[in-house]
Amino acid sequence: MTIDIATATADDAAALAVCAAITFPLACPPDSPPEEIQRHIDTQLSAERFGEHLAAAGRTILCIRDGSRIAGWSMVVEDQPADADVLAALTLAPVVELSKFYVHPDHHGRGSAAALMAATLDLAARSGQPGVWLGVNQENLRAIRFYTKNGFRRVGTKRFRLGDRYEDDFIMERTLPAGRSARSA
Repeated sequence: MTIDIATATADDAAALAVCAAITFPLACPPDSPPEEIQRHIDTQLSAERFGEHLAAAGRTILCIRDGSRIAGWSMVVEDQPADADVLAALTLAPVVELSKFYVHPDHHGRGSAAALMAATLDLAARSGQPGVWLGVNQENLRAIRFYTKNGFRRVGTKRFRLGDRYEDDFIMERTLPAGRSARSA
């Protein structure tokens, strides 16, 4: 099976939003209020919001194309983290952020996630930064296993706001192939 991964363009904003509306709830803890999940989708994962991400400097979205639909996506952000918890936990600096990584359930177990991760890490390495970090919900065991398998290690925790409540995320990082050595402690 050939997995088609490409850099998203402004024309992909609506299809990215459709994929995100399916995949984001899968990453949420089971007790997350459905109305808060929907509010997050409507405000943070809308076609308009994707248009903003695609137009922003320092942000790149990769997508898995399955015919005319998008079956997965990732977003790399080259801005340095501002969150104090993230800054305190990271052992590498400067870093890029793997801000989003989602694969449609139709593509689970088909090699799509591995291919998207390889392309995403290649993109991150081209930044010239020594490391990449991400946040993942502590209850998302499938994602944690996948990230660990791909060389990420847990270095701390942070909070993620979903509506009126906070979710607990693990902060994970990994060295990039072109990366420099970790900063001194």
